[in-house]
Amino acid sequence: PPLQHPLAPVFERAIDSLGAALNPETTRYYRGTVRNFLSYLAADHPGITHLEQLRRDPHILGWMSRLRAQTPPLVTASYINRLVALRSICSDLAWNAQQPELAHLIRREDIPRAPKRLPRPLTAEQDQLLQQEFMRRNDLGGNAFLLIRHTGMRIGECADLSWDCLRATAKNQWAIHVPLGKLKTERMVPVDASVSTLVQRLRFFRSLDPLPADGFLLARSEGKNALVRQLRDYLHLVCHELNLSTCIVPHQFRHTYATEMLRAGISFPILMKL
Repeated sequence: PPLQHPLAPVFERAIDSLGAALNPETTRYYRGTVRNFLSYLAADHPGITHLEQLRRDPHILGWMSRLRAQTPPLVTASYINRLVALRSICSDLAWNAQQPELAHLIRREDIPRAPKRLPRPLTAEQDQLLQQEFMRRNDLGGNAFLLIRHTGMRIGECADLSWDCLRATAKNQWAIHVPLGKLKTERMVPVDASVSTLVQRLRFFRSLDPLPADGFLLARSEGKNALVRQLRDYLHLVCHELNLSTCIVPHQFRHTYATEMLRAGISFPILMKL
């Protein structure tokens, strides 16, 4: 529901100004950050109704303390993203509202150093068990995750695949067209006959779905985000039934694909393009 707060329209205009050149997902994250911040103000500082009333202490520092005290705890990367998002919005407000002090509510030193992320491929045993289970089930979710595993695409990119994503590049050679994704790039990923069969199976499941054709390979009854959540829930269920860690996430299939390619002798620059 719309957030009921006197500052909501002002922040919404700032998000619209910033979002003109941003990915829709980034804009959605900005709106979530503003909702979180204004909800905090409404609960702990209900008297704040104008921008000129905002202060670093106690309003911003209090919100930062609330984020750090969350249960379950907020991971460092998410904490950093929240601060960066609100800092950008405050900078835009400082310019448009002619209140330069707003740009200094969140300082550079407030933002912690980002943790070093290491690739997390599946173990050989996990990879084998999951692939065997997906092939045994031979349903929409299983074939979708096999496709992710053997192409290295993101789960969101898989949800956005078009009906005609499989392209013939030569005799007995195919490639999958991965649409514009997280980095605003599109690419062709070469695949073999077994992966092309996965696409044909997914086309078959799409043809059985009562939803009208919309150009996508996977049916989306309630939008892309709902489809991604359904796929994540499917993976969670499969891992539970196999007595595997239910902390396994779809992105680990991408790391597993990359690890397999490196071990097969693919150079790192070429792997990055894939």
